[in-house]
Amino acid sequence: MKFHYPEEYQERCEALYLQYKAKITGILTNALVEHIGSSAIPHCISKGDLDIYVAVDFLQHKKAIKEIQKLGFTIKQETLRTENLCMLEDSYVAIQLVTKGSEFESFISFREALINDSELVKQYNQLKLNCVGFSMHDYRKVKSRFIEKVLSKDLSLFNAEAS
Repeated sequence: MKFHYPEEYQERCEALYLQYKAKITGILTNALVEHIGSSAIPHCISKGDLDIYVAVDFLQHKKAIKEIQKLGFTIKQETLRTENLCMLEDSYVAIQLVTKGSEFESFISFREALINDSELVKQYNQLKLNCVGFSMHDYRKVKSRFIEKVLSKDLSLFNAEAS
């Protein structure tokens, strides 16, 4: 697994995000579209891909999947899928299509936690660097534990690991 430093990918991802946001809001007029993932977090290293959060009303979720597929995205296999979450992807872009008000608003909560805490960004970057050479499966397991700790707001868990 290779990671990129912010100056290598964030500007490109932001431009790409703005292009996709325009396309998505054109077909899903009531959707909330946000830039998430590492490319949305200043100073965060990344695999170099773009993650987009799209939130729609529950009754629109199934229709929204079909509309996003018309943009060339396919449903991402081997990921969590529920009536409130569907991940779609193309070559460099992943869309997390969620239902408004669901537990999957945590994508935004995680982004905001890191934007507001540079120490968390440093820890997240170090976690990623420690995962160089890991399989995608193993990397996701390590990353998921970090995300769960951040979202639990029990930051003492980080201090205990640092000891």
